[in-house]
Amino acid sequence: MRILVVEDDAGIASGLRSNLQQRGYAVDVSDGVASAWRALRAERFDAVLLDLGLVDGDGSELLRRLRLSPPATGAASAALPDPSTPVLIVTARDQVHQRIAGLDQGADDYLTKPFDVDELDARLRALLRRAAGRASPTIRLGDIELDPATRTVRQQGKLVEMSPREFSVLLVLLEARGRVLSRQQIEERLYSWDAAVESNAVEVHIHHLRRKLGSACIQTMRGVGYFMPQETPA
Repeated sequence: MRILVVEDDAGIASGLRSNLQQRGYAVDVSDGVASAWRALRAERFDAVLLDLGLVDGDGSELLRRLRLSPPATGAASAALPDPSTPVLIVTARDQVHQRIAGLDQGADDYLTKPFDVDELDARLRALLRRAAGRASPTIRLGDIELDPATRTVRQQGKLVEMSPREFSVLLVLLEARGRVLSRQQIEERLYSWDAAVESNAVEVHIHHLRRKLGSACIQTMRGVGYFMPQETPA
């Protein structure tokens, strides 16, 4: 899952990037309202971690602009950010009235500094789960069960070993099951701006997943992309 961290303290931003990357997230960092807005207009993010006191303004202004953005309905508005992108405010402003204001302005959750990274990760998983329309903490498709919290995959109850990147590709496809994703769309969910991406990386990961889970679990629509069916093939 791809996360945008909006934080003007370089030390905190670096720590968040490192800790979240270790937990399997692709992380990009912006230090202000203007740069974050450009990022949201250019890329799709699964969630935003938003500080309020930023170098060029208040994070609440970015939140307001995001929530007021029209939903993308075609090529004409494809460059606009998704107004439903989950936003978790992460700030030192810890007064009750400040927390209420942040939530009422459109934030999905509010966490005050200092915080435990494990709690941040749990809150992120909850945001992503709700955004995907899931109530269960695990994702099931046929005999495949994926647990985002433990980053494990089981098939018929047996643990399936896989690399962090293979896990991430499988998570993206499971969350989008029934929909075809192009290679570019998968890459955008997996890699941050500064990540080096080999041209056939997605194909290699999908080949490995098919070998481990069965060739029919991930299907190809030639010339378009990859998808997992709503129901596993018999």
